Amino acid sequence: MDISTAQAFGAAIRNRRKAMHITQSYLSEFTGFSVSFISDLEHGKKTIELEKALFLANTLGLTCQLTPRDE
Repeated sequence: MDISTAQAFGAAIRNRRKAMHITQSYLSEFTGFSVSFISDLEHGKKTIELEKALFLANTLGLTCQLTPRDE
């Protein structure tokens, strides 16, 4: 999946979380991040902390890769 916007990243996180049948509340308890942070991330808020966003992606079993567009 190509991710080029904060909204697309958030949608990918939300879709994965829902596919795993995990609530935002449970994910909040498991990671220590607030429900409002998780909600903001899933709704594409542009000022989200990258380290936390990547941690959540990894926690949900997602791999983030950056590849050159011309390859």
